[in-house]
Amino acid sequence: MSEHVWSYKSTAGHLAGTELTGYKVEAIDGRIGKVDKHSDEVGDSYLVVDTGVWIFGKEVLLPAATVVRIDLDEQKVFVDRTKEQIKEAPEFSREKHLEDPAYRHELGSYYGLGGPFGGPMI
Repeated sequence: MSEHVWSYKSTAGHLAGTELTGYKVEAIDGRIGKVDKHSDEVGDSYLVVDTGVWIFGKEVLLPAATVVRIDLDEQKVFVDRTKEQIKEAPEFSREKHLEDPAYRHELGSYYGLGGPFGGPMI
């Protein structure tokens, strides 16, 4: 089954209503930061990750489809991207992320994911 870029994969272990703020975020090759904000709205799910000093306090927005696993006991979110891929992601914009379809398209394209904002569905 294809899943939309802004939706959690059914295998990720996401439970609607779970508060992920403060959870540590792990890339394929190590920790990248912690969840600063998240949305679990159907079709509009994402994480805003505060990378702290790792990349000088940059915040990045990760579409929910990048999440491969959520460990509720350890309070960790695992994503399927490397630290370098996340570091090079488009700058997070609090103003654009909710209202600008071009920004969503840019993010979907960058992460190689699909849906209406990023090309074909995965």
